[in-house]
Amino acid sequence: MLLERTITTLQSRADTPERAVELGKLGYLQWLAWLRPGASFPDEADRALRMAEPFAATDPAVATFCDLLRKSRSGPPAPMDLSLPSPRRRGGARERRRML
Repeated sequence: MLLERTITTLQSRADTPERAVELGKLGYLQWLAWLRPGASFPDEADRALRMAEPFAATDPAVATFCDLLRKSRSGPPAPMDLSLPSPRRRGGARERRRML
């Protein structure tokens, strides 16, 4: 359920390619945070990839999410750049209403 919600959220409109990368990283962090403690990471990563890949061609944030899953799945464990977006104003309530 939470994976589906994360993928749906990633399909929201990203105004710039940079914002799509930020959203993809945030989606990956959210997915990591909600993994069950006893879950197999490779199995969960494969499941997430299977569910997200059909949307990667049309949604840049989902493509970033898939890239991060593949990167975390391949090779030996290594640090990944998962820095949080820098704080900035995004338009507040007016912008949220405009998006509806």
